[in-house]
Amino acid sequence: MLPRSTGKLRPSFSYLDKADAKHREREAANEAGDSSQDEAEEDVKQITVRFSRPESEQARQRRVQSYEFLQKKHAEEPWVHLHYYGLRDSRSEHERQYLLCQGSSGVENTELVKSPSEYLMMLMPPSQEEEKDKPVAPSNVLSMAQLRTLPLADQIKILMKNVKVMPFANLMSLLGPSIDSVAVLRGIQKVAMLVQGNWVVKSDILYPKDSSSPHSGVPAEVLCRGRDFVMWKFTQNRWVVRKEVAAVTKLCAEDVKDFLEHMAVVRINKGWEFILPYDGEFIKKHPDVVQRQHMLWTGIQAKLEKVYNLVKETMPKKPDGQSGPVGLVSGDQRVQVAKRQAQQNHALLERELQRRKEQLRASSVLPAVRIKEEPVSEEGEEEEERGAEDEQPMDTSPGGGLHSRLANGLPAARAAGGDSFNGHPPSGSAGTPVARELRAFVEATFQRQFVLTLSELKRLFNLHLASLPPGHMLFSGISDRMLQDTVLAAGCKQILVPFPPQTAASPDEQKVFALWESGDMSDQHRQVLLEIFSKNYRVRRNMIQSRLTQECGEDLSKQEVDKVLKDCCVSYGGMWYLKGTVQS
Repeated sequence: MLPRSTGKLRPSFSYLDKADAKHREREAANEAGDSSQDEAEEDVKQITVRFSRPESEQARQRRVQSYEFLQKKHAEEPWVHLHYYGLRDSRSEHERQYLLCQGSSGVENTELVKSPSEYLMMLMPPSQEEEKDKPVAPSNVLSMAQLRTLPLADQIKILMKNVKVMPFANLMSLLGPSIDSVAVLRGIQKVAMLVQGNWVVKSDILYPKDSSSPHSGVPAEVLCRGRDFVMWKFTQNRWVVRKEVAAVTKLCAEDVKDFLEHMAVVRINKGWEFILPYDGEFIKKHPDVVQRQHMLWTGIQAKLEKVYNLVKETMPKKPDGQSGPVGLVSGDQRVQVAKRQAQQNHALLERELQRRKEQLRASSVLPAVRIKEEPVSEEGEEEEERGAEDEQPMDTSPGGGLHSRLANGLPAARAAGGDSFNGHPPSGSAGTPVARELRAFVEATFQRQFVLTLSELKRLFNLHLASLPPGHMLFSGISDRMLQDTVLAAGCKQILVPFPPQTAASPDEQKVFALWESGDMSDQHRQVLLEIFSKNYRVRRNMIQSRLTQECGEDLSKQEVDKVLKDCCVSYGGMWYLKGTVQS
């Protein structure tokens, strides 16, 4: 506390005065003296150098597509100064005249035949940057703009290969009005065939040489022959039955379905109908093309009859002036026609049989051939013999009717007894070359597919015969009994699958054979699985897995169970069936 008598205090900051004096002296010295050295020292500053990390392609794309980048690019875009001319201005009238055709001769200018998108592209062509940023289309996709840059023949081929079936009017609309129809007609005949007034792409375009089926591995030549048969059937009728096609061509169901889906649609309880209506207008307008296509189909028909041993059918001709499609035929009418044709062809088959007998007698390749001199069984007797499935010769002919009861030209009843069939016992003998060849085929087939029905085995055997050269020993005649005995002798067992009473499976489809021992680690698992299916027509997966664990005494991994199921079974509707036994 200060005494009251003390006067007022006055601040004294002499040290600040000294600092100000020093500061003024320093400034005066800097102004008066050489200050270059001091300025150089003040300019020297410490800096930190930083190197940016390399930007990845994905990061660059994200940055380019970001909103900030687009906004920045938009802000940096320079302004373009435009001069506006009104609607009534003379400059506007002058420019408007360029939109009108100047020629008065009436000749069509091809440059003006452009689609709206092409015309817009000519007015405002895209910049090079936009073309670079444009996504690349898949290699198998071709836009119409790119298509029209190709030659006319390539345009027609690409369109037909993608569409498969097309009327001529639709093809002309896709190619454009400036294309000459005569040139299109000349080009379409190189890549397509005429079916009911419509154009169907040729088989060799879809199945080129050295290719094969993705389903069965059949070579392209066999696929083209089978698809040509389907196309030829549609030239005769609006409807085709899939089972008839499969029986003739001996191809798997997936391949036949692909053929039909190319050119037909399925109708319940009727079959497959040709996908397009009959084009009578094209038939009337181009009779010369129709005549040329008819000659081509005649040649194809002769080739198919030779390959598939088809019996020539006399097709009813249309009355004059009728240009509509062939009428529908009921099932009873088909049966009556088939009976009449069988009676008409009976004499032809007898002559064919006699001819083959003479060839066998004169042949020196198989001197031990012995053929019974018995007449061909009548139609009623053949119907009774059809029940003896195990004793019948295997049906190696693609046709039905009387052909199905003949094997290699001999009647089916000839193989039913204990007599020899074309010089070979029905049950087979391990010492004969035919038996050894047949057993090699059976063993190789079951090594690839562990479970087969008799029907599927016969189909594979027919494909094997088709790949053999003429005169091979297996063409001497193989009966069903001989084939089954060879399967059992090759280490396979017949699985007595309990089919449901209402099953639609044929007797050959109900005979299931499986390879019992293949020599790998999964033999025991497969045997347990086959025992399960000997008592059950269909089984759930959890039941199979629990039974495998119980019998094998170990917890099987999912991969092991999947391998066994893949070898022997197929899945349908959440249930598992032996291969070839599921009836969809």
